[in-house]
Amino acid sequence: MEFNAKKIDNANAVVTATLDKETLEKNLDKLAKQAAKTMNIQGFRKGKVPVSVVKQRHGEQLKQDAQSEALRALVQDALKELKIDNKDLIGEPAITKFDEKEDGSIDVEIKFSCKPVVDLGDYEALIPEVKAIEVTDEEIDERIDQMAKSSAPLEKIKRKRMARKGDFVVIDFEGYIDGEKFNGGTANDHTLELGSNSFIPGFEDQIIGMKYDETKDVVVNFPNKYHAAELAGKEATFKVTLKEIKEKGETVIDDAFAAKVLPNEKEATVELLREKVAEQIKAEKKAKYYNEELKPAFLEALVDNIKMDLPEAVLEQEINNSLNNDLRALSEEEFEKLKEDKEAIEKMREDARPSAIDSVKATFIVDALAKEQNVDVSDQEVTQVLYYEAMQMGQDPQALIKQYQENGYLPAIKMSMIEDRVITKLLDSKAK
Repeated sequence: MEFNAKKIDNANAVVTATLDKETLEKNLDKLAKQAAKTMNIQGFRKGKVPVSVVKQRHGEQLKQDAQSEALRALVQDALKELKIDNKDLIGEPAITKFDEKEDGSIDVEIKFSCKPVVDLGDYEALIPEVKAIEVTDEEIDERIDQMAKSSAPLEKIKRKRMARKGDFVVIDFEGYIDGEKFNGGTANDHTLELGSNSFIPGFEDQIIGMKYDETKDVVVNFPNKYHAAELAGKEATFKVTLKEIKEKGETVIDDAFAAKVLPNEKEATVELLREKVAEQIKAEKKAKYYNEELKPAFLEALVDNIKMDLPEAVLEQEINNSLNNDLRALSEEEFEKLKEDKEAIEKMREDARPSAIDSVKATFIVDALAKEQNVDVSDQEVTQVLYYEAMQMGQDPQALIKQYQENGYLPAIKMSMIEDRVITKLLDSKAK
């Protein structure tokens, strides 16, 4: 079979050919003979079914299978001609032309996307300057004071007074919507910190100023995007009784306190606690500094300075993802209107192209950097991160991991972790 195969650039190739009638008929005969050996057809012994009968019964399917076999052979011959290894292909080859002609032959065009060649060049020269991160004594004192306050025991106030912001109140409440109780709206002896914003907006504000044993109607509106859809946006009245007011006691910051908050240290002291807190604050500042300032600047510099050809299949997929996200953000009315305007949709696609190009480039650059720096993330590490996040959110870790797996999110999460790790490593090298 004659074909013409050429590389468009370092990441894309195309092959054009005509699948001749003789090749297709030869494939069909071979497949029909193979099927005849195993097919069960009433009136014929197994393995003795005539080929003509097989063709008559399953001609259309055999025809498609014969075409598929010819296409597979064409792809392998083209890759060999182009000197492209199967492992370097991205996704499946795309059949962009398939014209069946009257003489039984088929004109085809197949496009390939390949892993691009990434020349990192002097990428280390693009690493931005990294300022030293400092932690002040005042910041350490403030953090330790916060720790002391959060661990301080709750104590009943010594004299009865009105509730105020910062108090911990013990309340009973019953919730009603349109005069009817609703599920989850009733509790007894519930401790609530006023000012914590842990209840429906406006609830805590109306508790401020209440006295011991006072009962009051608290009227609030559930948010429009409340997690319980049946309550979202509705007005509710809570009959609230204030039973007790508590406030945080005082905690002495000494070695005993240090031992309490550093249970794994054999000889915990206030000085050791200050060192540990300083390390924690420094790590937090570093993460914020890297993520909000240095990493975006470094990635932008890499994308702007490193030139490469991009696989069209990956780029088109990224553009489609961006377009779908934009469409999902539209109101139903806007979406219905847009469906009839093909030019507007095409413009949205083109508007999404520049950022898609940058995103795809960044992905391949980070992959090349990770190989250069011997940085990797195991599947087990990805699972551990997801497990921890699920625990933090009060979700079932196994269910969350399964959900991410079924939706195909795990590779993207892994790539994000690799990106964070390799860029952090490079920034750290600059800091040293």
